[in-house]
Formats: sequence, C-alpha cells, structure tokens
Amino acid sequence: MQKIWQKIKIKKIDEMGRFILYKAQRNAYFFLIIALLLWSFYESYRVYAFHDRLNIVPCFLLTGAVLIQTFSQLILTRWAVKDDEVFFITEPLIKIVTLLAVVIAIIATGVAAVLIMGVPV
Repeated sequence: MQKIWQKIKIKKIDEMGRFILYKAQRNAYFFLIIALLLWSFYESYRVYAFHDRLNIVPCFLLTGAVLIQTFSQLILTRWAVKDDEVFFITEPLIKIVTLLAVVIAIIATGVAAVLIMGVPV
C-alpha cells in the first residue's frame, strides 16, 4: 500500500498537517452549524410572520450534524479508553444511550410533523 501512495505522491500527514486539518475541519463545522441555525431561525420567522409552511430541512440537517459529531466524539472517546483501567469511565455509555433516545424522539417528531403537514407518504 505504501508503494501505491508513493507513486501517487501522497505522503503521510505529520503532526502539523494533522493540526491544520483539524482546525480547518473545526472551522467548517462551526460554519455549518451557524449557517443551519440561522436558516432554521429564518424558516421559523417566515412561519410566524407570513404563515408559510415550515421547511424542516435545515432543522433536520442541524440536528443530524450535531448528533453525528456528538456520537463520533463519544464513541471515539470510548474506544480510546477501552483497555485503560485508570481512565475507563461509564459516562460515555450513558451519553450514548441518552443521545440514542433523543434521536428516536427526533425521528418520531419528524414523522409526526410530516403526517400533520399532510405530506403524502
């Protein structure tokens, strides 16, 4: 596999490259969250002020992005301390179960919203 990467001229990322990549991904994630939050507020304002139909796409995208980031962080933390007796904690497991319940509630709310808005399934 190393020979393939060398032929394509792709090098393994060093610590500085990883740090720069992490910062860039963090900035993109914050931009995504802020943009979706503003879009959600705008859609809510339109429903309140003009009695338009609610566009639930930004709300679902925002919720999905936050849940994926949180699940990933919890699972990666759990894997990192899996074999370490000193740092093994059950808190990530409790958070994962709680977030799973939240995801199920969000899906149920979405299905209910689609049924109430009269969208044919």
